[in-house]
Amino acid sequence: MKKINPEQALCETRREFGEHGGVTPSISRSSTFTVMNPETMPEIFGGIRGPEQGGCFLYSRHFNPTVDILARYLSAMEGTEFAVCTASGMSAISCALLQLCRSGDHIVSSDTIYGGSHALFGELLPQFGISTSFVNPADTAAFEKAITPNTRVLYTETIGNPTLKVADIPALAQLAKSRHLSLVVDNTFTPMMISPARLGADVVVYSMTKYINGASDLVAGAICTSKAMVHQLMDLHTGRVMLLGPTMDTRMAFDIIQRLPHLAIRMREHSRRAMAICLRLEELGVPVVYPGLPSFPQHDLASELINEGYGYGGMFTIDCSSRARADDLLSELQNKEDFGYIAVSLGYFDTLMSCSGASTSSEISPADQQKMGLSPGLVRLSIGYTGSLEKRMEQMERAVRTVGLVKK
Repeated sequence: MKKINPEQALCETRREFGEHGGVTPSISRSSTFTVMNPETMPEIFGGIRGPEQGGCFLYSRHFNPTVDILARYLSAMEGTEFAVCTASGMSAISCALLQLCRSGDHIVSSDTIYGGSHALFGELLPQFGISTSFVNPADTAAFEKAITPNTRVLYTETIGNPTLKVADIPALAQLAKSRHLSLVVDNTFTPMMISPARLGADVVVYSMTKYINGASDLVAGAICTSKAMVHQLMDLHTGRVMLLGPTMDTRMAFDIIQRLPHLAIRMREHSRRAMAICLRLEELGVPVVYPGLPSFPQHDLASELINEGYGYGGMFTIDCSSRARADDLLSELQNKEDFGYIAVSLGYFDTLMSCSGASTSSEISPADQQKMGLSPGLVRLSIGYTGSLEKRMEQMERAVRTVGLVKK
């Protein structure tokens, strides 16, 4: 499998400078835009003119100069023709799926996905007449078996939240192409590390709230896809992003633009620290799961998918078996060791950790949690890069010993 360098692709894309020669882009906060001639306005509404046709902007719910810069940078990083930025990750997922599906259509989705996504598929989309079958993301044959004549979309997370199961993106892309379906991949856990579009995905969605932004100070999403689909999403009459209106604030776009250049550096350090801590935990006999460990069931697949030099990511889990012991570990790590913070989300420069079954996967029923392999005591950790690695490893070891997770 050919390895690519998304960091280099981002670096080589055209830089956008400020209005007066600033090294950073200008923030265009206008909600609406003027035209020089009256006849231009109906041409914009008719699709004859636009940002690409004469540099004409209409209204910031449609296109905005600052947000478009971020979209262009993201499409360069992902290897897609275009991108659309949205107000949240969930709005990116929702708009992409509603653009691809109509009432009566069917989706085959991984069962190991974020709880909010699971609720969208299992509870909200059925109200629009769109049904979903959930399957094991590690089993490509299960996707194929679940396809019906009404199926329009295959959906998966690159690395599943929170079990970390890895989807075989090239195999799913081949399956989707053979059945004339769209493959939609949520790559929130692995920006730059894995490039789903280059592996064959049709649509790549992100919660940019997480790693891409990296500071846990804003909420944002993105849809990276073809030029044709972006035009569909932004169509004045039927575009789901245009008409549902999850508009990204221009100041948010500017902040993310400023943080994209060091995303690769951050991802490498998240990965380096996670690998070191997980190796030590495994030595101690702690039930740790991390794609970078040779003992991880899909380690070889993860190694094939990951772009060289980025490591295996900053996410790992520890199975404490019970909710009570998970709470004990979280309390030790936050309140005794100052290792990190008990909080949802991920990709922050400090460590964030939670008991998934009682938090970010709580929308999923206990029966479905059990089916997808989610233990009630599973602690998900998003490793940060503050403090020395040596100290963090000492803190982690003390905590797992205190709660009785050490087996060796």
